[in-house]
Amino acid sequence: MFEKAGVEGTFVVLDERKNLWRGHNRLRAEQRFSPASTFKIPNSLIALSLGVVANPDELIPYKGDPNPFMREWLAPMGMRGAIKVSNVPLYQELARRIGLQRMQIALQQLRYGNEQIGDDVTTFWLRGPLAISALEQMQFLLGLAKRTLPFPVVAQQQVAEITRIDGAPGWSLHAKTGWQNAPGAGVGWWVGWVQRGDEVTPFALNIAMKGSADAPKREQLGRRSLQLLGVLPVDDQKAAR
Repeated sequence: MFEKAGVEGTFVVLDERKNLWRGHNRLRAEQRFSPASTFKIPNSLIALSLGVVANPDELIPYKGDPNPFMREWLAPMGMRGAIKVSNVPLYQELARRIGLQRMQIALQQLRYGNEQIGDDVTTFWLRGPLAISALEQMQFLLGLAKRTLPFPVVAQQQVAEITRIDGAPGWSLHAKTGWQNAPGAGVGWWVGWVQRGDEVTPFALNIAMKGSADAPKREQLGRRSLQLLGVLPVDDQKAAR
């Protein structure tokens, strides 16, 4: 599928029942990259846990560039809406409220990637030095999905709710995209987990993106991979896009 799509990348998933990692391109799965907007998942968790926002729907005013990458970002919105449109300036505001010291401690508690944030609390997940591998993304997401991270369970539940992008009776899909160096060439991510009853299946995909034409391939390849492994329903129409 990756060859047919014309992209280099990796996809990894945990088969918890058999305690096996499955996937494509192990070397790349072990390689660390900037998390880009997938960092909105831990950023949300840290913000809610520290109380810099009262809940996922607390409105936060826009404080970014007057001509943002996406016009939707201009309106005040809560975290629930912001994560859906990947509102970078809003999450930069959350990071400022958290502060460098508390952010550093939180990433160490989460054991998130290389745990390095440098001296700019608003750019470390976009431009570095923070980096994480696909395998490390899965470890973090497994803990979040099972509510076993060293943060309040209520906050973990709230993050699970705002990252839910699909589902039906018996299953739900939680995921977030990322695009390092958008809209130019860079690393594209799609990470998350599938919940079926008490069974959790975390996954992580990243590809080398040449530009905007590759953006849809992140979720397309991820959904198709999950389908082939029997993790998502085979009649999931979105996988055919």
